[in-house]
Amino acid sequence: MALTDTAIRNAKPRERPYKVTDALGLYLLVNPHGSKLWRLKYRIDGVERKLALGSYPELSLAEARAARDAARKQLAHSVDPNFAKRQARIEAGVRARNSFAHVAEDLIEKKAREGMAAPTLKKMRWFVKLMGPDFGKRPITEITPHEILHELRKHERRGRLDTANLLRAFVSRVFRYGVATARADRDPAHLLIGALTSPKVKHFPAITDPVIFGGLLRAIDGYQGDPAVLYALKLTPHLFQRPGEMRQMEWSEIDFDKAIWTLPEGKMKMRQPHVVPLSRQALDLLSEMQALSGSGRYVFPSVRTRMRPLSDNTINAALRRLGYPKDQMTAHGFRTSASSLLNESGYWNPDAIERALAHTVGGSIRRIYNQSAYWSERVEMAQWWSDYLDDLREGGTRCISPRTQPRQGYGIGRVMPTATFRASPLAFYIPRTRRKWG
Repeated sequence: MALTDTAIRNAKPRERPYKVTDALGLYLLVNPHGSKLWRLKYRIDGVERKLALGSYPELSLAEARAARDAARKQLAHSVDPNFAKRQARIEAGVRARNSFAHVAEDLIEKKAREGMAAPTLKKMRWFVKLMGPDFGKRPITEITPHEILHELRKHERRGRLDTANLLRAFVSRVFRYGVATARADRDPAHLLIGALTSPKVKHFPAITDPVIFGGLLRAIDGYQGDPAVLYALKLTPHLFQRPGEMRQMEWSEIDFDKAIWTLPEGKMKMRQPHVVPLSRQALDLLSEMQALSGSGRYVFPSVRTRMRPLSDNTINAALRRLGYPKDQMTAHGFRTSASSLLNESGYWNPDAIERALAHTVGGSIRRIYNQSAYWSERVEMAQWWSDYLDDLREGGTRCISPRTQPRQGYGIGRVMPTATFRASPLAFYIPRTRRKWG
């Protein structure tokens, strides 16, 4: 006999569960604690199975019968309703984690597990915010290239060309991760390559004229301000590492006996450890700074608290105070200055200079070779460079005539023939602390 709503309401709990049957395998299971659950009994491949449809009164009698009929249609097509229900539940879970913001956060968490630097992870989360909350809630499978371009154009119209292009690349990474994790089937951001205005390449402003650079070194000596800033300004030209690496230098990384500064891979842009040889001048500056901050963690602690290093823009602000505008010199510009002047000297192998700058070369074999092959030359180059800075600070350059005799410079066993000399102040410079003649 078919069930009625009255019969269902009058079904009272008993000591043990019991069934109230309807038709075509549908029945209501009444439990001792009072719950009433819809179940469907069916057979597939000769095996009896049960399918949970829901509870009464959330699922009415009419709705339970409709669910039964839908399940029987699946059986008619040799589809197990339980399997179909499980698949639907999995797909629903995937859809719930299928918004752009969710996929982006999963990618960021993956990169964090792989050891990506905290500043890079922070920047990735900033990119998600830049795309806007409404965009972040959109299912990744429904986002079109036009939607992405609409968000990117907002930044392009404001003149933020670099941001717009970086955002496109980030969105593309998120979609590629979505494809790899079976939550998307394409990367619509890839189709937008070339759609945005390309920003003009901007190089960090830097002083590459040796005479003007000497004036900067003298200006640094006259800096009036926090001692940590003064010594950071003095040491940066000698070591020419990235501003973030300089300001976060720790005493535990300095080995005075071996005259080296070891930067762990976690601090490096290329995620590889880097060792910097320290000249006599650099060691002297560090020794003087040790008397001021040696009891703390950081070589150059913040003015506000010794628990943190100097802030991001401290060195740039100090350069502004010294009268050097941002279009003439920046903290990062010391790297450009060193690279230009060292290459201009003609003494040093360009690969050794690149290693000193912690630039990564392509190819795993060549990268391993470059990490060790130029160490002796880098040690000599570090002292030569500091000696040269001292000479510039004192207002002069020492030159010899290119027509006199060839030189054997500070490079390892390298004799430079006169034909390779170039007519520049650096090309014939011999520091007065070490003169070597061919």
